[in-house]
Amino acid sequence: MSAQRMTRGYFAGSPQARGLLQAATLLMLALPLAGCGTGDLWDKFTSKDDTFVEEPADKLYNEGLYLMNEKKDMKAANKKFEEVDRQHPYSDWARKSLLMSAYSAYQGGDYDGCIGAATRYVTLHPGSPDAAYAQYLIAASHYDQIPDISRDQARTEKAIAALEEVVRKYPTSEYATSAKAKIEGARDQLAGKEMNVGRYYMQKRDYTAAINRYKAVVTQYQTTRHVEEALFRLTEAYMAIGIVGEAQTAAAVLGHNFPDSRWYKDAYNLVKSGGLEPSENQGSWISRSFKKLGLG
Repeated sequence: MSAQRMTRGYFAGSPQARGLLQAATLLMLALPLAGCGTGDLWDKFTSKDDTFVEEPADKLYNEGLYLMNEKKDMKAANKKFEEVDRQHPYSDWARKSLLMSAYSAYQGGDYDGCIGAATRYVTLHPGSPDAAYAQYLIAASHYDQIPDISRDQARTEKAIAALEEVVRKYPTSEYATSAKAKIEGARDQLAGKEMNVGRYYMQKRDYTAAINRYKAVVTQYQTTRHVEEALFRLTEAYMAIGIVGEAQTAAAVLGHNFPDSRWYKDAYNLVKSGGLEPSENQGSWISRSFKKLGLG
């Protein structure tokens, strides 16, 4: 056997040769499979990701305005405004888009989204002329979620705090006036909650607990529409437990401040039914509460 044949025979049977042969076989098997579904996988490794295309800030912003104003698609508009902030975070367009993101979220009923965007705006741009509006959007988002008086009023408390922040920070802004009106509405809601619980205790004949609820309305929410009924209910509760002096005072204060109220007529008749007249005791907490506010 020649040296050349010996060399070929040795190489063909060597571990190196077997390894190369196996690799070549696997490659040959893989190539036909490329047409059976592996092409997409191969493309993912070899192609570049061209899904992100940066667009001009003003174009994105105007597209957001169009979607919001013309299409009434607040969700899609919000995405456009967020994209401005993502692609052009340090531009003036980003500042404008952040506020519009809050506004579109509010209009779409996404109150948490509005609060988040508006809070970020106030934090990043506290000196902006639009900061007052951003703060107002936060407050309005809380206010619009105030539940009915049968439920917990924690959200109402949040709304009042946020609205008071608008008045405190921006007292001369146009939003302060609207915030004050909403504060009264929220306070009326809290008073309504106290009245609702007070009536419940009256039905249970737990007059002391009921008086405490009505007292909260008289001392804390005198400017709400519930105070008239609260004074009547105090007259009713005090008469029920025999503290007629306080009942007379409640009726007298009611008549002095709300003489045309139907609740005063009921209070007057109730006191009269016990052989008494409305008579104000100046030392009563009821009388002091109203004089402190300047209503008595």
